Amino acid sequence: MEDWANLALDTATARGAAYADVRVIDVRQRELSTKNGQVGTMIESESLGLGVRVIADGAWGFASTDRLTRRGIEKCAAEAVAIARASALAKRHDVVLAPEQSYVDTWQSPFIKDPFLIPVDRQIALLLDADGEMRKVAGVTLAETGMVFRRREQWFASTIGSRIHQLKMQSGAGIVASCFADGELQKRSYPNSFGGQHALRGYELVEELDLVGNARRVAEEAVALHKAPQCPEGVRTVLLDGSQVGLQVHESIGHPIELDRVLGMEANFAGTSFLTLDKLNTLRYASEHVTVVADARLEHGPGLGSFGYDDEGVPAQCTHIIHQGQFTGYLTSRETAASIGQGRSNGTMRAESWNRLPLIRMTNISLLPGSWKLDDLIADTDDGIYMETNRSWSIDDRRYHFQFGTEIGWEIKGGKKIRMLKNPSYSGITTEFWNSCDAVCSREHWTLWGTPNCGKGQPMQTMGTGHGAAPARFRNVRVGIAFSR
Repeated sequence: MEDWANLALDTATARGAAYADVRVIDVRQRELSTKNGQVGTMIESESLGLGVRVIADGAWGFASTDRLTRRGIEKCAAEAVAIARASALAKRHDVVLAPEQSYVDTWQSPFIKDPFLIPVDRQIALLLDADGEMRKVAGVTLAETGMVFRRREQWFASTIGSRIHQLKMQSGAGIVASCFADGELQKRSYPNSFGGQHALRGYELVEELDLVGNARRVAEEAVALHKAPQCPEGVRTVLLDGSQVGLQVHESIGHPIELDRVLGMEANFAGTSFLTLDKLNTLRYASEHVTVVADARLEHGPGLGSFGYDDEGVPAQCTHIIHQGQFTGYLTSRETAASIGQGRSNGTMRAESWNRLPLIRMTNISLLPGSWKLDDLIADTDDGIYMETNRSWSIDDRRYHFQFGTEIGWEIKGGKKIRMLKNPSYSGITTEFWNSCDAVCSREHWTLWGTPNCGKGQPMQTMGTGHGAAPARFRNVRVGIAFSR
């Protein structure tokens, strides 16, 4: 495969490219699911191909192929150069890249049990056991379970001399119990909604989640929600569980800090950003309790945004995005870093596959833990609502006004959870909301959540991101009833 990459680079430079990089990517994926005691999905797929990105005549060109013959690779590289030269006819200025060193390295995410060596029938049996436990609870109308495994091996080479090999193993699993009655749908998910929990780990992650052991509780809560009162409307103190804080970070911090959105280079999916360049190092984004980092290093955790090098060959880094409330950093590429006068990319360019261009993507965008224990935080709250597990989200195309609904809420009075609430939602303005944060729970409550389905670009690319978060408290938040039909 290194020979394929070298052939593509040689062809591109012979055709006049001033810069070129090549990614050869081999992906294997397994998807399994059940619905009400029946197997719903059993898919195994593989993909192998090569993508060539070049700069010629001061403009970008990109082409890809799965015809991995000498002729196919040479044709692909030549096409990338031709596209760059055609693009140069409409360029506003030459592409300038921030400098980067060359690297020759191998990197692998750690895992204990290769999920592709676990028999499919054993994995399906576990899902069916969890499915069956949920359906034992009277009132459950739909039980759903799922597992997803992905093995991605990539070779990167560039004309500055980098030769990088990386191997990622990704696992994820989750369960959902739904109850439909009297024209209303209630649901509970574990360990998170929209597919559960995902990480750069092996099958040991699935075993640790104990889907079967949590199935009955999840189902009982889904049924009980029908008898719970509606979430009251008004302005209240809100406590969010860690998974919901993670989604809040994703939508109202992660997307707006993507510098291509800020510069107007990307708006096709999810819009642009309110974080214009004048706000860097001047905006009070949040309260002093809020510190957020973009950290792709493995020492931050086995998140879906962890890697050794991004798809430009830039090493994984930790960047402070919000430091004690102050906005301090964007997610950058080599091109966008140079365009705003920064000396180096912070390494966030990634592509979904070999046939897609790398884009600026969230790595692990994490709220660093505070000092509170969750029980103490609840005890310190006189009148509030604790909301768990995302159910819906909506945010404007500049990532400023939002509304989120969760699966379940708990009313807090006098420092105690007194009753379950159904259909809770909250809304706000990004900077006002984060400035209202007055407490974040400690490391023991912190989880690096995996979001496997973040979309961006046109054609859309789906990418995994990570969000470390612990439960947190926000004051004077507007709450109400989420639509539940």
